[in-house]
Amino acid sequence: MNTLLSIEKRNAVLLKMAELLEQERQAIITINKTDLEAYKGDDISMFDRLKVDDSKVDEMIKSVTHLASQEDPVGVERFSFKHDNGMQVYNKTASFGTVLIIYESRPDVTVEAAGIAFKSGNKILLKGGKESLNSNLKIVALWHQALKEEGASTDWVEYLQFNRTETQAFLEKPTQKVDLIVPRGGERLIAFVKQHATCPVIISGRGNNFVYVHKEADLDIALDVILNGKSKISACNAVDKVLIDEHLPNKEEFIKRLISKLKAFNIEIIGDKSTSKFEEIKPFESDDIWYQEFLDYKILIGEIGSNAETIAMINKYSGGHSSVIVTTNETEAKHFMENVDTAAVYHNASTRFTDGGQLGLGGELAISTDKLHQRGPIGLQHLVTNKWYVHGNGQIR
Repeated sequence: MNTLLSIEKRNAVLLKMAELLEQERQAIITINKTDLEAYKGDDISMFDRLKVDDSKVDEMIKSVTHLASQEDPVGVERFSFKHDNGMQVYNKTASFGTVLIIYESRPDVTVEAAGIAFKSGNKILLKGGKESLNSNLKIVALWHQALKEEGASTDWVEYLQFNRTETQAFLEKPTQKVDLIVPRGGERLIAFVKQHATCPVIISGRGNNFVYVHKEADLDIALDVILNGKSKISACNAVDKVLIDEHLPNKEEFIKRLISKLKAFNIEIIGDKSTSKFEEIKPFESDDIWYQEFLDYKILIGEIGSNAETIAMINKYSGGHSSVIVTTNETEAKHFMENVDTAAVYHNASTRFTDGGQLGLGGELAISTDKLHQRGPIGLQHLVTNKWYVHGNGQIR
């Protein structure tokens, strides 16, 4: 087991990493081009996540620099108690030990997620997808250089070049201690990890996010929130479903406005019985579509009878990620937000804010749709467990 690095050492490695990313910016982008050219799949969201350009490198640099400025999440006192017998009891945050991050297509995870896990005192094991292998290996080489230059062991960040069979074998019988696994990717990857893992897994689940346009909605806000929710189709915080209150005044006019705005972005529109009477909206064949996360230029628009029906609909079909109510009625908004069972609930704002950086955490390791041990964006301060420190002078029970 690696001895916990001092916070000064961890911060120095992160700042060195920022320097190296800047220095090797062009090399990273050039190497990433070989991954992009080799990608033969037809998944547009996968391709989008695979790409590294100048703005992606900027984000990587910003994330490690910001991490270096944050408080140490390890050793924070959460509770203290003085026992009648004189013992002093503390509960403090502690690192997990070793965190395995399994991910697809996103080379930025090799910086951002690894950075969060490293800052919280953990050894990192990275298992990226074959589509981003060259980009990932280049970034891991920079981690090793940063660690070496700051006098720390390169063991702190290790890349596992495993195929699917080797990954399954490692999950079932790890050849080294693994305390926590974080899968970052689609539903197939997450199901695979859940099925084979023998230690705790943080589930970064599917999106399939809903916007409910209540009958007392500000319609300009509704349009902005829906369109912004569709502005990055590869994101898990994208909007897939829109429910329009059947009692909305000027409903037809609003739907026509929404259709023309979505069409301008080449978004395919699917509808239920009520909305598919508009010629630009195609009817769907099976109710199963309500469960689907699209990750595509596709949206489903339906009509709904009430706030209560919307809550039931979202709780049945959504991925437990994010949901929005657009309304000027505070009471209705409160009822919706308290009863919808998603990690983030919004009133008159876009689901695209479900992101560690946007919600004030500085960055995120994953967005958890599980309820234990942390829900929604998992930031630096959440990637810790805890430990009891008990100081005595000979007490026995």
